[in-house]
Amino acid sequence: QVQLVESGGGLVQPGGSLRLSCAASTSIISSQTMGWYRQAPGKQRELCAEITSGGITDYADSVKGRFTIYRDNGKKTLYLQMGSLKPEDTAAYYCNWVNQFGAYWPWGQGTQVTVAS
Repeated sequence: QVQLVESGGGLVQPGGSLRLSCAASTSIISSQTMGWYRQAPGKQRELCAEITSGGITDYADSVKGRFTIYRDNGKKTLYLQMGSLKPEDTAAYYCNWVNQFGAYWPWGQGTQVTVAS
């Protein structure tokens, strides 16, 4: 059973930066495409960034150029470096598997990011 623990969220002013971390209980994440998802109140969860096992990244248009996803396989940790934050980035952020089947590992508790002045 894969366990995912997200951290690093907080309150930040518009234009600020944050780095989110996702620690996994197993090294299986190093061989899978992983992603950062986010869910704002009243909205559906969306995939905002993903990274393949080979390090190829892709981003939602809404975060492209501002967010960077990367991983440290030795630490079994996924990261999301967020910059030029906007109020519309406010959401709970989660990491999980990205695959064609729409399958997920159990969701972690997420980490809340709030962008406000």
